[in-house]
Amino acid sequence: MEFLDMLIKVVAIMATIILLTRILGLRSFSKMSAFDFAVTVAIGSVLASVLTTPDQNFWIGIGAIAALYAWKMAMAPLRTRFDWVRRLVDTTPLLVMRDGEVLWDNMKAAHMTHDDLLAKLRQANVHHMAEVRAVIMESTGVVSVMSGPDHAEIDDYLLQDIRTEGKRGRLAGAH
Repeated sequence: MEFLDMLIKVVAIMATIILLTRILGLRSFSKMSAFDFAVTVAIGSVLASVLTTPDQNFWIGIGAIAALYAWKMAMAPLRTRFDWVRRLVDTTPLLVMRDGEVLWDNMKAAHMTHDDLLAKLRQANVHHMAEVRAVIMESTGVVSVMSGPDHAEIDDYLLQDIRTEGKRGRLAGAH
């Protein structure tokens, strides 16, 4: 009987999530910002709680998921319309490397280690530090590596709204 109860809950909650996603659009599951990521994790947490806690009220779980979707969709136009709301709920991407040079203060601010940076550069198939035009810790926590030929310029449009403060320094061992 418990298994059947759990199975019914899974079907009902997943149907609710699919329905809300269809009504509110794919943006409802995006992880484009820290805010989006937090809401997505919260939805997953509610889902897990309802399914794994026997005395958890099913309808409260459904209501919580609906409230999280509503909160996310209500915040979307506010984030685009009011800069102060966007700054309040979203983190700002941070430049951690520019033109082959590491911005050590920014690396520290991003809580990124030397090994983290090297791993991302290798994943991006960087062969020489001079190829690196920019490394950015995005607002989602994803690290973007922009590379190209020596002295290739990056369009300013791609670097807008990125924090760039910090001191420049050479990557240890780089020549």
